[in-house]
Amino acid sequence: MIAFVKSQFKSVEKGRVITYVLIYFIAGLVMNYVGQVLEIAKFTYWWQVITVYVLYMVPVSIILRNFPFFTQYAYGMVAMGLLEFGGYALGSSYIYPGNIIDKILGPHVFALAMTLFFSFYFPVGNWVVSRIFATFRRKK
Repeated sequence: MIAFVKSQFKSVEKGRVITYVLIYFIAGLVMNYVGQVLEIAKFTYWWQVITVYVLYMVPVSIILRNFPFFTQYAYGMVAMGLLEFGGYALGSSYIYPGNIIDKILGPHVFALAMTLFFSFYFPVGNWVVSRIFATFRRKK
């Protein structure tokens, strides 16, 4: 497994990594803002966008990028489940009381709902980065 992970990082181009970082950082800022405006959830500190979206989600995306869509999603659920449950357990993420997810699904499934939703970031993020990187590569 370690050899596989190393091979994934060795085979990724620096320009693609920069694209991942920019896309995921912007997505993190937007999602944190949307979570606050809609009073769903937010990071306790703004810089968590960097630790979560850039330092955690980008490497996971790079590792999963060559797998089929639903395989990326399935492995992404494991990665996001650890992150979501850990963030809420440690208090580094704040859940607004009575948010829309609690109202629709009930108060006891919030972390599961967030895990299922944010797991789509890996296959969708990989697709977006791939398209953007390919576009810039063609223009050179």
